[in-house]
Amino acid sequence: MSAPTPDSNTPRRRGRPPRKPDDQAARKALIRAGLVQLTERGYTNVGLDEITAAAGVTKGSFYHYFPTKAAFGAELIEAYGAFFRDKLSRSLDRHDLTPLARLRAFSRDAEAGMAKYDFRRGCLIGNLGQEMGTLPEDYRARLIAVLESWQALVADCLRAGQAAGEVPATQDPDTLAEIFWTGWEGAVLRAKLQHSPEPLRRFADGFLRLAQS
Repeated sequence: MSAPTPDSNTPRRRGRPPRKPDDQAARKALIRAGLVQLTERGYTNVGLDEITAAAGVTKGSFYHYFPTKAAFGAELIEAYGAFFRDKLSRSLDRHDLTPLARLRAFSRDAEAGMAKYDFRRGCLIGNLGQEMGTLPEDYRARLIAVLESWQALVADCLRAGQAAGEVPATQDPDTLAEIFWTGWEGAVLRAKLQHSPEPLRRFADGFLRLAQS
């Protein structure tokens, strides 16, 4: 018996077929394990064997989802960028707080997040930025794009602060937002180094004074 001929009038679905639920679960486990390992130890210090073991996925299965470690790392940048953008938005979208109080709320929330893991985990974007000399060159644009997306959210918050009279009209929100992220990444690095929230608190206090001056 010959195989049935497909209906020529039925439109074909484009792209890859949807993955099975167990495929999705394995892929998500790899992403989670990669984020944990790289926020703690960086890209070059972590091997695929460690990531697959932590995820409970075979190394052979890893290559079913990601052709190379570099491709996996690029996926982690996107995943972490989206995760942290949502985390930042949860604080900056709080209408029960004034704009500058929202920035302080973000700082406190991030401090609690670092303390939860005993200050072992830093910022993936900051970690990779420090390793950029040994990473794939295309990571550079990816990392900058993530930072700029976070920066835009802070700039919008500062503009709201100007409208509320908290931030002087003479301040440039975009410049302030760039200063915020440059300083914040350094504060996260030092908090991880010292196993202490004090660098985050000092930076937040200093930045808020600057924003109001």
